[in-house]
Amino acid sequence: MNPNDTSRLSEEIARRRTFAIISHPDAGKTTLTEKLLLYGGAIHLAGSIKQRRNDRATTSDWMELERQRGISISTSVLQFEYRGRRMNLLDTPGHNDFSEDTYRTLAAADCAVMLIDCVKGVEPQTIKLFQVCRMRGIPIVTFINKMDRVGRDPFDLLDEIEKVLGIPCHAHTWPVGAGSAFQGVYDRLHHRMLRFERVAGGALPAPVQVGDVRDQGFRIQVGAKTHDQLLEELELLDGASVPWDREAFLAGRLTPVFFASAMTNFGVEPFLDAFVELAPGPRPRQTSLGELAPDAPGFSAFVFKIQANMDPRHRDRIAFARVCSGRFTREMTVLHARTGKELSLAKSFQFFAQDRVQVEEAWSGDVIGLWDPGVLRIGDSLCEGEPREFEGIPRFSPEHFVRVVMTDPMKRKQMKKGLEQLSEEGAVQLFYDRHRMERDPILGAVGVLQFEVTQYRLQDEYGASIRFDRLPYRHARWVEGELDPEKFERPGISSCVLEVEGRPLLLFETEFYLRRAEESNPGLTFVAAVQPGRSARARIPG
Repeated sequence: MNPNDTSRLSEEIARRRTFAIISHPDAGKTTLTEKLLLYGGAIHLAGSIKQRRNDRATTSDWMELERQRGISISTSVLQFEYRGRRMNLLDTPGHNDFSEDTYRTLAAADCAVMLIDCVKGVEPQTIKLFQVCRMRGIPIVTFINKMDRVGRDPFDLLDEIEKVLGIPCHAHTWPVGAGSAFQGVYDRLHHRMLRFERVAGGALPAPVQVGDVRDQGFRIQVGAKTHDQLLEELELLDGASVPWDREAFLAGRLTPVFFASAMTNFGVEPFLDAFVELAPGPRPRQTSLGELAPDAPGFSAFVFKIQANMDPRHRDRIAFARVCSGRFTREMTVLHARTGKELSLAKSFQFFAQDRVQVEEAWSGDVIGLWDPGVLRIGDSLCEGEPREFEGIPRFSPEHFVRVVMTDPMKRKQMKKGLEQLSEEGAVQLFYDRHRMERDPILGAVGVLQFEVTQYRLQDEYGASIRFDRLPYRHARWVEGELDPEKFERPGISSCVLEVEGRPLLLFETEFYLRRAEESNPGLTFVAAVQPGRSARARIPG
């Protein structure tokens, strides 16, 4: 790579900010996503505004079922420019039944925005996803939302974050009023008051007045009582809060906190202005050959998501890949590390939800969509030069199981194709009875809503109508060692099924039966998560 190429590589990498938003359902994640796109200039009208003849659906929810149910159940990749930065926003599912998709997506993020409802505080799904970020070493910026509603005291919210999540907080902005009296925020970093004006439906950026907090004009506008309370709270913050430390933030030991209302747009712009400076650029990644720097010259990437039928007209299959080093160019040939074969990346896209644009080049930190003929799997590595594999993206043992029953036997071929593609996406896990095999497939999922989505998509995208028979099992483990599957065939108590890669999975009705099996079989190792495509987990004699 010549000096000019090296210089451009460094410049492009420095512009990238790749982040995900994590939250408990109904904390306002989809609304915040829309407003970031609004302020980033990627859309000109927020999707929440209602039109006379038709309701505008949220931009990030591209699947028809998402629009019908009003929930996010798939990861969307949204890209926009803001203040000279290339923002790659990974909009993850909000529903906890799809937390596996969120977990996989976090593997591609360099930073996370933790969204908290000011009324409800820290909720269970938030705790779970925070722990995933901490395990992966992902810095977290906290956005306390819905300040236009009557909620918890801001000091109480900070205290709860510190006690429940175990991470100190530093408030970068502080609310001016609350509920219907929420008027804006005080920017502690730049020592300025930001007072916003309401816009109908929050469809356009909120006009803002900027001034000094001690300005008499602002005191009159916000009201003497609110102004006195603000000054008192700022004094308390200055005396008691943890000092800002960027290195501690990047190490995941401190979270900057912003107060806002995504619905009204109050506080969104100062958050985004600060976030592009706070969020780190692409970070080094661990690989089978050691740590890989983002500015390493050779191209490398890993697949973190696969999505079939994003465009119903083409019935195609797209693999989403996070570029980890070097420069991507369309039609380049790379090594597929898992198979050892060369792969031509002739069709490549960048996305705005469902809409796609063919991309000619991309850089470390970017997310690209690759047309996949069916050879890529979640966790696969692509690279130039010596083969290397990135840290795996595990598949977790399911907690719910159903047997698939065809309602139209003439559509068996379509059902088979659909189930295989949906399982490769990670939408659901596909297993087979060892004796009946493909005749009556078994599906496993972390959340029951995954079954509903699978049933809907099989009908909508593949024309296959099915129903489910619920199975009694709630615990499952892969195994390492020499396995006699018949030993675990105890109807209603335990069973042994095979996944599509041939690995056996043991199913148990209760945790008691699982623990008893572990104690009775010391020669077997029971595994709660595996990396697809990497290794066989058990040997079945004969």
